[in-house]
Amino acid sequence: MIFITGPLYSGKRDYACRLLGCGVEELEKRVVWDVQEQAAGCPDLEALADALARYKVVIATEVGGGVVPVGREERAAREAAGRLSVLLARRAERVVRVFCGLPMELK
Repeated sequence: MIFITGPLYSGKRDYACRLLGCGVEELEKRVVWDVQEQAAGCPDLEALADALARYKVVIATEVGGGVVPVGREERAAREAAGRLSVLLARRAERVVRVFCGLPMELK
């Protein structure tokens, strides 16, 4: 599995298309994205990471950027998203961060 992460609208899906040599329509069949949203309230992040790792490419949008939300639920959701990203990075063969459309290989 290839784990792609980066800020919102940074070019993650475009990079995945180039990586897989496919268009957006095909991408929807081969890739899962916005996985950070699945982490919120998930009782078993390990099981979620195992299920997501079955995809060829998994994309997560970085959340937070150092801003700590006031609400307890939003803080918990961001923490879960971060923990899920750690679990996915451990399972991944490759980890790529895309920033301003530029891929940076982390693993």
